Amino acid sequence: MDATARPLRIPPEMGVYAEKHKIFDLIQKMLERLLVDRPEDPIQYLINHLKNDNDEVPRIILLGPPASGKRTLAKMLCKQLNCTHLTLEYLLSDETSRLAAEALRYGNKGQEIPGALWAKVIQERLSKMDCIKSGWVIEAFPRTRHQVLMLQMTGIIPEHVVILDAPDNVLLERNPGKRIDPTNGERYHTAFHWPTDPEIQQRLVVPKGASEGEAGKRLLDYHRNLPDILNTYSKIFRKINVDQPCIDAFAQVLTFVQSRHRNLAPHTPFILLYGPPGSGKSLQAELMAQKYSIVNIGCGQKLKEAVADNTKLGELIRPYIENEQQVPDSIVMKILTEHLSKLDSSTRGWVLHGFPRDVEQANMLKDLGFIPNRVFFLNIPDDIAFERLALRMTDPVTGERYHGMYKSAPNLEVQLRLKQNPKYSEKNLQMLLDIYHANVQDLENFYEGVIHINADQDPHTVYELIESYTIKPLPKPVLQQ
Repeated sequence: MDATARPLRIPPEMGVYAEKHKIFDLIQKMLERLLVDRPEDPIQYLINHLKNDNDEVPRIILLGPPASGKRTLAKMLCKQLNCTHLTLEYLLSDETSRLAAEALRYGNKGQEIPGALWAKVIQERLSKMDCIKSGWVIEAFPRTRHQVLMLQMTGIIPEHVVILDAPDNVLLERNPGKRIDPTNGERYHTAFHWPTDPEIQQRLVVPKGASEGEAGKRLLDYHRNLPDILNTYSKIFRKINVDQPCIDAFAQVLTFVQSRHRNLAPHTPFILLYGPPGSGKSLQAELMAQKYSIVNIGCGQKLKEAVADNTKLGELIRPYIENEQQVPDSIVMKILTEHLSKLDSSTRGWVLHGFPRDVEQANMLKDLGFIPNRVFFLNIPDDIAFERLALRMTDPVTGERYHGMYKSAPNLEVQLRLKQNPKYSEKNLQMLLDIYHANVQDLENFYEGVIHINADQDPHTVYELIESYTIKPLPKPVLQQ
């Protein structure tokens, strides 16, 4: 960047780097922690914060009514995310904690443990290294708005709040089946989670508060307090329906806690659309360009424009176009560089399609500094590609396009004069599909964070998916077990 030039122009690769390494998020997190913790030595505090490298660890609160499966889903989450599972019983069982002992004395006297004391007990546990490095899931707390405020006052702010939800009649039907192992506190259910070991089956007991009357009272208390809790966590909670198979509910919970919240970081979209012929790349690029004023760069179209404008590069390209030969990559890159380097492309963003087709071309783009921050693979079966393109016909008189299945010619006269683009003959189309299949896996390995979109659905549904992934931060990578 030339410091003497005015106005200053920030290279687009700087924005790509900042988004890739979450620079804006990092600065925002550091400022948040400074304001919450207010350390005596802020510089050393920030150094320690960077050393901990824990901005991306899970910080989750999981709430739900009685018999909604909180314990089961919390354990599954902690196993998947490799984080610490915190329950109220576990916190009170810490014999080394003075605060836990104080809270336990309230419980032994039959008194309610103050929200401020609960917050201190939780804060003490979260300050230990396993929670700092790996993250945490707090189950079934807070239960009131006062407890939420006490957590906030001590600086305990979750990234995600999961609210399990099911009809009351379903919850009351589930409740009588709850069982607990008195030796280790493990929970089971007669219908959904029954142990196979006969010895464990023999020692299971009905937990306290499992009667219908007590369960109904706890359910009423939950519904009474939930609206205030949701108002406090209004930006970070999601309700998950648990009146479905456990694995389906868990998949929805995991998707939510892996998501990132939108922030104020500047974002310029540099989008690459890749897919087989007929997957709708041109249409989706046009829709994105229309709504967000980003530059639509279709490789084939830009080559034809250069020929039509009689530019120097266009004269070089003309023989290849006329003879239906592939234009050399070196010439294609000059055309694309000309468009990708323009001021409007670097400031407003771009959506590129039709290039690259293989890893070698992708490397050429990367070497010139044109790195997409969103890569979408539009997937359709081969038979759908044939259906969309091989049956596409054009009226040479009016230029109107028709399709054998979706838009028939209005009359026999028009039908008889329709012509097919030779590019989409069955032979040529199969050749294009073979080229696509030969390179798709290598390109997926080349680009990080490829987003696969099922393009065999309504174009506006496909567009909404692309739009959602473009304007929101990318989700956290799923840990492989």
